[in-house]
Amino acid sequence: MTLAEWCIFGALLLYLATIASIKWIRFGRFDNAKPRDPAFYEDAISQRALGAHQNGIETFPFFAIAVLLAEFRESPQRLVDELAALFLIVRIAYVFTYLGNRPTLRSILWSIGFAINVAIFFMPALKRFLPV
Repeated sequence: MTLAEWCIFGALLLYLATIASIKWIRFGRFDNAKPRDPAFYEDAISQRALGAHQNGIETFPFFAIAVLLAEFRESPQRLVDELAALFLIVRIAYVFTYLGNRPTLRSILWSIGFAINVAIFFMPALKRFLPV
């Protein structure tokens, strides 16, 4: 497996860990019979963790498809790997800024992550201009 493919798995684990961590921290109050109970997410940190988790679910398909498309179309693997790793780093920082209630920095990081995804997605179309 390539580094980029491992980053897909890392992005999946990241959005799962984001919500699992808050459920673990508030274990006594989490009712697995009602996992989507709005009452569990009433405090601010739980709301932010849920928001980061949902955003992870929203961004995951585009990232996974972009990586797989770039690899399928034989884009420079080293560049795909580097951008995928950078995306994962940006997403980790994004989660921390979301949990830390830093909305401006969070939006900047989201935009950077989206730009990285776009770059990976269009890499097959631009590969003749890229260093091999």
